[in-house]
Amino acid sequence: MDLLDTLTAKGLRGEIPTREEALAVLATTDDELLDVVAAAGKVRRRWFGRRVKLNYLVNLKSGLCPEDCSYCSQRLGSKAEILKYTWLKPDQAADAARAGVAGGAKRVCLVASGRGPTDRDIDRVTDTMAAIKDADPEVEICVCLGLLSDNQAERLKAAGADAYNHNLNTSEGTYGDIATTHTYADRVDTVQKAHGAGLSACSGLIAGMGESDEDLVDVVFALRELGSDSVPVNFLIPFEGTPLAKEWNLTPQRCLRILAMVRFVNPDTEVRIAGGREVHLRSMQPLGLHVANSIFLGDYLTSEGQAGQADLDMIKDAGFEVEGAGEATLPRHRADIAEAAQAGGSCGTAASACGTGGGCGPCGGHAHAAAPAVEATTSESPEGDDELRSDLVKVRRRGAGTELAPNA
Repeated sequence: MDLLDTLTAKGLRGEIPTREEALAVLATTDDELLDVVAAAGKVRRRWFGRRVKLNYLVNLKSGLCPEDCSYCSQRLGSKAEILKYTWLKPDQAADAARAGVAGGAKRVCLVASGRGPTDRDIDRVTDTMAAIKDADPEVEICVCLGLLSDNQAERLKAAGADAYNHNLNTSEGTYGDIATTHTYADRVDTVQKAHGAGLSACSGLIAGMGESDEDLVDVVFALRELGSDSVPVNFLIPFEGTPLAKEWNLTPQRCLRILAMVRFVNPDTEVRIAGGREVHLRSMQPLGLHVANSIFLGDYLTSEGQAGQADLDMIKDAGFEVEGAGEATLPRHRADIAEAAQAGGSCGTAASACGTGGGCGPCGGHAHAAAPAVEATTSESPEGDDELRSDLVKVRRRGAGTELAPNA
């Protein structure tokens, strides 16, 4: 296929496709799917070899968020039966992080629900980072606390944070359809604040919220222009008790096409399969590793993932290897740009992104009651009902904030 030959050649040179080429990837058929994955896999291996970076989430504060993001089980007015607790103590968070690192995680992502941190919250996270670094000085730490105020990114950087996560989630044109308590511009501003402080910027998207192909391409190109070092690709888990509870629009094939499009637009950027991986890719998860170079290990913020050992087995069985703590994630030319940008106190755009990658997924979660099976609405869905895999969609009841051991 001429399209895939062109995309592969561009990706191997570190060039990005046109918008029309990116849209064409999403329009390919199921018969072409393996060719699409193979082409994206060549680009992935060019820049990242067979390494898979493992990341581990610690939910420092769960639920009770004042924001109204339609996809989130922690949102204002959510009826999802998730765990709700206030800030974990530093030693509790360090214990949770230790479980992930023991399972092979290179990066720990510290996440707290809410609009944004207060100065006291920054102090709490600073103490937590110190406790984690005391136990393992080499571990990378990504922080995800919502919208940042002036000087907060600088404080996090000075305290030892390596990266800051804040997803754009969807296109600017449709952002008002999923949240009204803050704007797309607010999210862009926070990513820029993180960049300006010398933090590696992690920002990604959520697919499956009813968006168009054009919306997906818009947000992925925006992330590239913004200079995101890591792009988490989340697949919506339609939580019971949220406005998007019935949006079961994704198939494994659709998810793989989305991952491939993200890879072609970000050939030398860390691409992570984040929330919803187990629910939507299901038995095709190993194919996703041929496109993305990063995943979360074990559970998510409010939903359960598959067993950590199953993740490790999957990586090995698919012929990949876990990225070591001493290995740089991004290619050398990206790291050189990052060092220069941080020395100058600012970061650039698509051609001059900074840092070593990282990032966090969405809250993820689901109430105990299974959503009713609904007929798939995408053109590539199989005939008949696409039934909810209720065995894979479970509220997290273990790990941080519970009495049970984590699934790492």
